Amino acid sequence: MRLASLPMHTKAHFFEDVYEIVKRIPPGRVTTYGAIAHCLGVKGSARMVGWALHQVAQHPEIPAHRVVNCRGLLTGKHHFAGKATMEQRLASESVRVCNDQIQGFAQLFWDPLQIGDALV
Repeated sequence: MRLASLPMHTKAHFFEDVYEIVKRIPPGRVTTYGAIAHCLGVKGSARMVGWALHQVAQHPEIPAHRVVNCRGLLTGKHHFAGKATMEQRLASESVRVCNDQIQGFAQLFWDPLQIGDALV
């Protein structure tokens, strides 16, 4: 069953679902808080996704640096150890950032709805 098809009230572990999606973002690609929320069936809950990622910005096993806002801006950068940490992690994956904005955002966007296998 696709995770996006489950109603929110059946998801007891929203944060864990967010983390599972974020772990699947390929290096060198980015997605948005809203795209993750949409994938989870809660389209208007981008801020909840952001809150979930705020909790794990310091955990390298969850690549929260690959999640940006809908315009490709590094709005979550203040949750990392230093102001430049998010940009540095993206640069290490050959993602260019200028003035806190992903360059070539449309080409680098990864859609979590295109995940081939079920998440739950």
